[in-house]
Amino acid sequence: MFSRLGLPEGGGRLGSVGRGIILAGAVGIVAGFGAIAFHFLCNLVVHYTLAMIAGYETRGPAGESEIFEPLGRPLVPWLLLVVPTLGGLVSGWIVYTFAPEAEGHGTDAAIDAYHNKRGLIRSRVPIIKMITSAITLGTGGSGGREGPIAQIGAGFGSYLATRLKFSDQDRRILLAAGMGAGIGAIFRAPLAGAIFATEVLYREPDFEPEALIPAFISTAIAYCVYSLVFGFEPLFLVAPMRFDNPMLLIPLAVLAAAMAGASLVYVRSFYGIHAAFKRLRIPPKFKPALGAFATGAFAVAAYYLMAGAGPEAQRDVLSVLSFGYGFLQKLLHPETGSQILIAVLLLVGIGKIITTSLTIGSGGSGGVFGPSMVIGGSLGAVVGLAFLHAMPGVVTRIDVFVILGMASFFAAAANTPVSTLIMVTEMTASYALFLPAMWVCALAYLLSRGWSIYREQVAARIDSPAHRGDFIIDVLEGLTVRDAWKYTSQKVTTVPVDMLLGEVVHMIPGTLQSCFPVVDHEGRFYGLFSWNDVRQFLYDSEIGELAIAQDLAVTNVEPLTLGTDLSSAMSLFAKSRFEELPIVDPEKPTTVIGMLRRQDIIAAYSARLLEMRL
Repeated sequence: MFSRLGLPEGGGRLGSVGRGIILAGAVGIVAGFGAIAFHFLCNLVVHYTLAMIAGYETRGPAGESEIFEPLGRPLVPWLLLVVPTLGGLVSGWIVYTFAPEAEGHGTDAAIDAYHNKRGLIRSRVPIIKMITSAITLGTGGSGGREGPIAQIGAGFGSYLATRLKFSDQDRRILLAAGMGAGIGAIFRAPLAGAIFATEVLYREPDFEPEALIPAFISTAIAYCVYSLVFGFEPLFLVAPMRFDNPMLLIPLAVLAAAMAGASLVYVRSFYGIHAAFKRLRIPPKFKPALGAFATGAFAVAAYYLMAGAGPEAQRDVLSVLSFGYGFLQKLLHPETGSQILIAVLLLVGIGKIITTSLTIGSGGSGGVFGPSMVIGGSLGAVVGLAFLHAMPGVVTRIDVFVILGMASFFAAAANTPVSTLIMVTEMTASYALFLPAMWVCALAYLLSRGWSIYREQVAARIDSPAHRGDFIIDVLEGLTVRDAWKYTSQKVTTVPVDMLLGEVVHMIPGTLQSCFPVVDHEGRFYGLFSWNDVRQFLYDSEIGELAIAQDLAVTNVEPLTLGTDLSSAMSLFAKSRFEELPIVDPEKPTTVIGMLRRQDIIAAYSARLLEMRL
């Protein structure tokens, strides 16, 4: 399980176990201090930009004490266009100058590093991510704190394993442990953080069991380090509640379906806007500023749209900016939550989808979990208010729908039902809702299997390049057909579909191939035959005189590309009777450019094995 870090598969020396605890603990300490630094930096930027310049004081959850005293300055709405834009401009310049991979939401980057980059994260990325995310979110950009802090913890885990020259497997484990530690600390949800790090890697109900125990250790320590500074209270304070009416599961089923639908809107909006910004022909470093300006414009428009509803409603809709946790805390209060206008709830819920998509989809730095809590809570309150009037004997509290809306929305958006229900429960200390949280998270997850806010997730462990070696041959991990093809200088010989068998027989001795790709009149790959296929016609003189290459060709052969990984190529060879498979041009997938032999994979395997032993 933790081969070098100290949690051996079948028992081992105490010193080895101790080493694993120390290393996971070190990751937890750094993640905890990283969470402290990031939280302070975010508050610092908010205080000296949004509060001091624009007069907008963002409110936090009740479980977080204020670092800076409120300034009490009057709000200047038009400055909410200027401050986010300047923040996006500075953030974009820093990211695209020093670490372009730090753009967007950091959790997806950590997932990508786990599956596809052997757990490697450049050491500068977490620092750049922390600074740019604090600037983006602190100046009004819509996003969450989990992405940056996940990359801080994951980055240190990767750095530590690299410096100690650990294996790729152990580097991935420390990366996952660091990711869980950061999230568990800053959201004060240690159990959920540890499970999230092992669950978020996959779309299907699969986990990373090797990382679970190290994640428990690192997350526990990170949580204690962070809470010693900011307190051990849950993030959101709610009134005591209990679940004692099974009939409540009926409206909660409707809530789960509504949150699944809203999560689809969230994912489509996020990646639709992301694709639109990718198509813009302007320098990438300016795109976050454009997204931030659009975010500010939406907030200002919503502010003036609610002018007739009073100053409190106007202030509430500005929660589409920055974190929005103050509005969520207001929803969770039994008295104030039910008094908020449905129009405000819809504006914040739908608006948060738009502003988060604009902020992060344009290249700004931030997470997607935090906004999901605000979106799910706001839209959950709308569903709760509807059932409060339709079923007053069953639904008596709106905050239950707020909490379970938070849980079901992100469970659907991220395919993480287990960690999400635990995280929301820990964040609100509402353990009495554990059963209904299981209900809504399970339903929402089952209704949203076709999409995810984390595109770097793979279906299951067997689909991950990180585990392909567990099921095939680990030595070939990271190698592609391009790497194996260089071991041969063979020039490919193709055969036209109408070539006579007699011509084929005379052509074969002049080549080194044992298999021959058949191409049509336009040079497109048609099929494949081997020398053994020719033999069956040689003993029948009548058929042999009439046969052409088309008669020999097997047409259901899947060709390779230069980017095909060798483990997949091995699987194709295992299913095939041919000793060679055609390689096609990736830009012209019907044009054969070479042949890969089984021996070529063996040569690549041997070379890689020798390299690993040195």
